[in-house]
Amino acid sequence: MRIGLITEGGTPCASGDTGAWWQRLVHGLAPHDFDLYAVGGPLPAAPLPPHVRPVPAAGEGAPTAGPPPRAARRAHGRRDRRRFAEAFHALATGLTAEDAPGHAPGPAAGDDPAHAFATGLGALADLARDRGGLPGALRSDEAVRLLEDACRAPRARRAAAAAGLRDLLAFADHLERALRPLSLDWYDETALGAADLCHATAGGPVALPGLLAKRFFGTPLLVTEYGVGLRSHYLAGPGTDGRSTALRTLLAALHGRLAGETYRAADLLTPGNAHARRWQERLGAGRDRVRTVHPGMPAERFAEVGEDEESGEPGTLVWIGRVEPAKDLVALLHAFADLRARQPGTRLRIVSVPAEPAGPGGDGDPCAYLAQCAALAAQLFPDEATGAHAVGENPVSFEELGGPEAPTLEDVYASAAVVVLSSTVEGFPASLVEAMFCARATVSTDVGAVVEIIGGTGLVVPPRNPRALADACLALLRDPGRRHRLGAAARARALELFTVDQNLAAFRGIYLELLSHAPARHRGGSDVPFAHPAEAHLPGSWAPKAVPAVTGAPDA
Repeated sequence: MRIGLITEGGTPCASGDTGAWWQRLVHGLAPHDFDLYAVGGPLPAAPLPPHVRPVPAAGEGAPTAGPPPRAARRAHGRRDRRRFAEAFHALATGLTAEDAPGHAPGPAAGDDPAHAFATGLGALADLARDRGGLPGALRSDEAVRLLEDACRAPRARRAAAAAGLRDLLAFADHLERALRPLSLDWYDETALGAADLCHATAGGPVALPGLLAKRFFGTPLLVTEYGVGLRSHYLAGPGTDGRSTALRTLLAALHGRLAGETYRAADLLTPGNAHARRWQERLGAGRDRVRTVHPGMPAERFAEVGEDEESGEPGTLVWIGRVEPAKDLVALLHAFADLRARQPGTRLRIVSVPAEPAGPGGDGDPCAYLAQCAALAAQLFPDEATGAHAVGENPVSFEELGGPEAPTLEDVYASAAVVVLSSTVEGFPASLVEAMFCARATVSTDVGAVVEIIGGTGLVVPPRNPRALADACLALLRDPGRRHRLGAAARARALELFTVDQNLAAFRGIYLELLSHAPARHRGGSDVPFAHPAEAHLPGSWAPKAVPAVTGAPDA
């Protein structure tokens, strides 16, 4: 079958460190043809397999990022302007209106803001398809005026009512970029109209082409989320990005409505963990259309470490990940100070991996946070020397993956007696799964999908509790037998649930299931899978043979 794989910036990444997920997916499902659509960024520069075809954006809506082309700013006629005003008014009203207390999102009409937003979005999509794009209209003075009216309406969110002209102009610019997929040239019989299935790698703006393909062609839509992009907008603290409270309220409302509409319209949602699943259900996804599919991670590279029961330095704790405040290394350092007071000779290795570009709600400069943690470590742990003529050494080391002390992930995990995760915010922590592949006992804070991943094969403590973190680490360091039993159980669990093979098997079955339940569609006279019974494809005739008619009486 032909899959329309809709991605963000050409890299449909799972959250955390599973950014190569899409490559494993398309390589593992080679019998299918994949058309790659990139929303909000360039197509991938890496070589693609022969069965993967990049589809660039062209026409008035291209490119999908940056300012709209000059040709896209055409003026519409009076009738089209009226259609735009009616559609945009419904969208803006649904976006700015406050949900009633206890209201559950759904498709019902009436005063439901989510329904008004969906109605306006659909009408804008129809207008964009009829008239060749909307970037100019979405940035027009009329759009800003309609936004202002919606913010001043009686049912508008209190914070949105305080939006000034600068906020409205900034939001109109962001809205046009988010809705740029409406104006692309992908909605015909040669692009998304030719796909048997659309597979979006995130909700919200990334899934918009899939929503339109479903609206225009009835194409089934599958949405996979290994993290929740909407969460980043909610986690952005006041003043961290220079945006006013009113603007951040409008942005959160926009992405919340887009995500909710995606979840309600998708034929199937495949979150990577129960944490993401709860977000989807809270925003209107029906439980019968949600199926957890854990991200597949390569286990082969950790096989040698996982099978070596004697590896690991008995007194070494290892933390590995991106250095940012959400990882709460300050609490980890205080926990280690408590632990070392009770268990002298222990060591803590903090190994940082290369940082990704900060998105909405980013955690600031990682170098500044790393310097802050290094200064705290120097204060808590003065360099210690074994004798009068020896050079002192700090029991806490800050290293970078790929350096002389930590050349590879395997080497880092091989040195650990216990792997520690001290985060206050997490989605699906890939480092935890890697530690399990390596048969390492773990101590983690109870955030995100940690409990779902661990499943009883490691110790879990409350976040922001250094004493509990120290007690759990100390318990494992003093009991090697328990440590090894937990590590073996963790490896068995990871090999059962989190490998690439289980991920590919799940999506192979989901593709066939969705297509088998979709109405048969004929395009250009070509056959569609499952449109005919299986016996129609077998050689021979299954109809009873006709008996020759008697044309005359036999000779006497």
